[in-house]
Amino acid sequence: MRKRLKLLLAALVTATMAALAALALPPPASAAALTEVTGFGANPSNLRMYLYVPDNLAPRPGLLVAVHYCTGTGPAFYSGSRFASLADRYGYIVVYPSVTRSSQCFDVASPQALTRNGGSDPVGIKSMIDYVRARYPVDPDRIVATGVSSGAMMTNVLLGLYPDVFSAGSAFAGVPFGCFATTNGSEWNSDCANGLVTKTPQQWGDLVRNAYPGYTGSRPRMQTWHGTNDEILRYPNFGEQIDQWTNVHGLSQTPSFTDTPQTGYTRTRYGGAGDTAPVEAISMNGVSHNLPVDAAAAVHFLGLDTTTPSSPSPSSPGPSASSSAPAGGCRVAYTVSAWNTGFTASVTVTNTGAAVVNGWTLRFTLPTGQAVTNAWNAAVSPAGGAVAATNVSYNATLTAGGSQTFGFQGTHTGNTAEPGAFTLNNATCAVV
Repeated sequence: MRKRLKLLLAALVTATMAALAALALPPPASAAALTEVTGFGANPSNLRMYLYVPDNLAPRPGLLVAVHYCTGTGPAFYSGSRFASLADRYGYIVVYPSVTRSSQCFDVASPQALTRNGGSDPVGIKSMIDYVRARYPVDPDRIVATGVSSGAMMTNVLLGLYPDVFSAGSAFAGVPFGCFATTNGSEWNSDCANGLVTKTPQQWGDLVRNAYPGYTGSRPRMQTWHGTNDEILRYPNFGEQIDQWTNVHGLSQTPSFTDTPQTGYTRTRYGGAGDTAPVEAISMNGVSHNLPVDAAAAVHFLGLDTTTPSSPSPSSPGPSASSSAPAGGCRVAYTVSAWNTGFTASVTVTNTGAAVVNGWTLRFTLPTGQAVTNAWNAAVSPAGGAVAATNVSYNATLTAGGSQTFGFQGTHTGNTAEPGAFTLNNATCAVV
């Protein structure tokens, strides 16, 4: 069992790091920095706490708990994902819990971890939240969680244990609350990982309700992402999560809304058709455990992009108000250099209007068969289909007549055409 756990963990971290690397950007270029906090409160499992506070907070900032994968760390998740750079844009705070046990997996299996205030990792994470709330004017209605793999499992656990704290969660390649439960001290539940633990929606819902007996308040919204070819935490866990959280919300398991946000992705919403539906699920056809982490889509679902910082300092330029369409229009120059099955794209966006644009997002659709592997001077996601390129902290301003250039590298299957249309903050741009 120990050998099997090590092999599974090795596969898990390889897949997860590859997924994060596909969309990774350098750490935010600003004075803000990831800081370790000690002595933050009750911490029975000796977690470490890392805190990212952007230079310019929203007046009532949201608080995101970003939970890493097995064999990862808080600092690795910080540098390998876009949640901090998006915090610079929207002014929310990020806590990165970090495991110190040898596996560096979060405890989502022990009876202590699956009991409210029962001990282990959830208690330490709750202490981190309390520490931040005591020092910053956090919006209590926007305390949310996200995570990948082991962190996705912990996201399910946190929302189950603390529905009075969390308003939403976004889980990338996880399992339902309670699915990984063990009683023999093992951190790994092979039956759950292999998709063999199935229950009725009522049974799954009861697991969550019994974690906080007597609670009658509102329940956090849940977004879950899963690849159909996940070889570590098998795809049936995706459906079991949907069953669990729809039942927790008292909803039918029949979607209220279904669409295809990009090629190969099927998105279903339950209890509502809009982007604040109680449950949202994204199935990624043909994708393994090495799934792309769409931080921008998660941040949107979690409600963290509804505010922006005020008064950005000269050392950390960023949006000072809600991003607006450039009055007077915009222009895009897009150049592709292709070879074999790869290409690079250089994109220059120009504000042809008379007003300054603070904070920009350029949207366009990549031709079929093209996929982004890495980017510079912008955050580009998702990897294919309809993508959004968003400024990073140091190039958020488009002066009147000014330009910003970014680029990305990608792969293609023979089609090296350029996108035919672009919008900048929802304004249609001329293409040159």
